[in-house]
Amino acid sequence: MHDMFPVAILAGGLATRLRPLTKTIPKALIEINGEPFIAHQLRLLKKNNIKRVVLCIGYLGEMIQDVVGNGAKFNLEVDYSFYGPKLLGTAGALKKALSKLSENFFVLYGDSYLTCNFHEVQKSFLEQKKLSLMTVFHNEGQWDTSNIEYNAGNIVQYDKKQLTDKMHYIDYGLGIINSKVFVNRSENEIIDLAALYQFLLQQKQLAAFEVKERFYEIGSFIGITELEKYLTTKEEK
Repeated sequence: MHDMFPVAILAGGLATRLRPLTKTIPKALIEINGEPFIAHQLRLLKKNNIKRVVLCIGYLGEMIQDVVGNGAKFNLEVDYSFYGPKLLGTAGALKKALSKLSENFFVLYGDSYLTCNFHEVQKSFLEQKKLSLMTVFHNEGQWDTSNIEYNAGNIVQYDKKQLTDKMHYIDYGLGIINSKVFVNRSENEIIDLAALYQFLLQQKQLAAFEVKERFYEIGSFIGITELEKYLTTKEEK
């Protein structure tokens, strides 16, 4: 049994869709059933035997630091990587955090609550021996816009902007990346994770893992309501 990879959480976005709620607090601190979202997210990671988390934070990030601290209250080791004043894009933020991560690491969006089995995802990544892995979900346009053409275990096409009618799957929100991916990229390059995944797909270095459980997210008011409902019925252990 391999140790679980650390998790980089991208929690530095501006969350414009949730204004005015996010004018004064970062999205990670939105209250879900009386507790900041990040608390639910970190407990879920702990349940998946994750030991170490690096929060990539920007706008209002110090507020997250005040709430989470070093992670001890969640029985996790939590570290922080600040984007700095220039927004580097989501992949740029990961590059900046590399020294705090290990050779392979999970990457998770700061607004995603993902109930999949992280150990299974890691196992699949190690078996497929590619530089990155994306989890995909058979979405059929149900929870958000499908953006992946997936066939026989492979991602054929991934594009958030140019959608085709062959796209029945969606990027589930959890990936694994090997730090080698960033080797030839300049320090100040502004690049989003979606563009990085597209590049890796062209290089045949993007593995896929199909998740069967739907995802929850707090990127929209509907998403917040659905997650609250889910957590209430599940009664977090």
